[in-house]
Amino acid sequence: MSRLVIVVENPSDWGAYYPSTHVVAARDYLREPPGGNERTHVINLCRNYKYLGTGYYVSLLAEARGHRVIPSVRSINGLRRRALYGLDIEDLNQKLDQVLASSARDVSDFSIEMYFGQSAHPTLQDLARQVFELFPCPLLRIEFKRERMWQIAAIRPLGLHTLDDAQEDAFAQALDHFAKKLWRKPRARKRYRYDIAMLVNPDEAMPPSNRGALKAFVAAGKQLDVDVDPIGLNDYSRLAEYDGLFIRETTAIDHHTYRFAHRAEQESMVVIDDPSSILRCTNKIFLHDLLVSRKLAVPRTEILMRDDPGSLDALPDLLGLPIVLKIPDGAFSRGVVKVESLEALKRTATELFGHSALLIAQQYLYTEYDWRIGVLNREPLYACQYFMSRGHWQIYNHGGTGAPKAGGFRTFPVREAPSDVVRLAVKAANAIGDGLYGVDMKQTTEGSVVIEVNDNPSIDAGVEDGYLGEDLYRRIMQELVRRLERKRLGVTG
Repeated sequence: MSRLVIVVENPSDWGAYYPSTHVVAARDYLREPPGGNERTHVINLCRNYKYLGTGYYVSLLAEARGHRVIPSVRSINGLRRRALYGLDIEDLNQKLDQVLASSARDVSDFSIEMYFGQSAHPTLQDLARQVFELFPCPLLRIEFKRERMWQIAAIRPLGLHTLDDAQEDAFAQALDHFAKKLWRKPRARKRYRYDIAMLVNPDEAMPPSNRGALKAFVAAGKQLDVDVDPIGLNDYSRLAEYDGLFIRETTAIDHHTYRFAHRAEQESMVVIDDPSSILRCTNKIFLHDLLVSRKLAVPRTEILMRDDPGSLDALPDLLGLPIVLKIPDGAFSRGVVKVESLEALKRTATELFGHSALLIAQQYLYTEYDWRIGVLNREPLYACQYFMSRGHWQIYNHGGTGAPKAGGFRTFPVREAPSDVVRLAVKAANAIGDGLYGVDMKQTTEGSVVIEVNDNPSIDAGVEDGYLGEDLYRRIMQELVRRLERKRLGVTG
């Protein structure tokens, strides 16, 4: 449980609220930080955050003391420099234009206040949340202007002393909601060495880990004196409270999973999957070029461009038939189609080009099963065979009604998997990084080839843990702890 410290520039700034032992004057915080070894979360409510001003130094010294502080110095600097946040919010301007297109406002500018990402305007709440994710700051004003379309003109911090009665009420509610776990009386519970956030989505149709596996990760953490706390999309603002982030939700670049990973890395947290691994693995074109540049065996492959439809005619001679077409960011066999003729190739390519300007065309290699080699910190961890779904050419069959159907599986000790498969898998994973990966392989009469590397591999209770059992989860948690220990000791590399 963290200690909450609310820093105000003058005690009178807190005059509208009940006295609280959590509230500290800035001069007292700067002179002498709260004692004890308890983790401390600081909410900096100074009147402004001007460079080298009182508010700036509160955040700066909070970070130097190892306290979690909002706003961070990075957020303060980003808000101070218009060019920085102008790039960050470019996609939000388009959304704002859509939200306000039907508005009856006949004005050229207006503004809203937001407190810990909460806005009094329901239609702009999602926008407020996204701005808060970019710049976690207790009080912000978003200023809009309309030229040809509505857009964000500025994002400015506010001082607590500037609020009127209604705004003070709204701020109090937002503060209570934001800090509710800190306000709540701590339960008598064991203190852990480290706290790790495990990002999950209970509503995901095909998550990388089932409920049994998630429970096993939590149990493995407790054995190692680590509290593994499942979090979700709405916990972005709480991320800095943790020591590490472990993502157990299907990742993508244009997705909150990447934002979580990037934020965790910015906060110097230990994170698996790290944002570089997500970038390298989730786009198959990027991954293909990376593997080829490392001279690793892959199926014969051609990259197709939407503005060059004539290249389709040559594919049967280059790759043979059937041909496998893939959109670059598909997962769990989605966006992957096998075509048997040139006509089907052109028809399917036209359909898939509606989703992506580039496609992958790949030689079709029939095998009864794919190998999946799990790799952690550059070492093989587990080995599985995934069999094709009955009557289908892929492991997952998304056709028909209901949930996708999957083929069977067999799990082996790594030492019993073919040595050439394991060696190639480790080389492919090492081309990505030193995280947790699942390397999909096909073993053919002409040798083994890498199909893809997954940055967020499936680890399901009853499947990938079929040989290692609880030790699979313990090994992954041990690696996170190893990284946390190295970080604590200042060891790099």
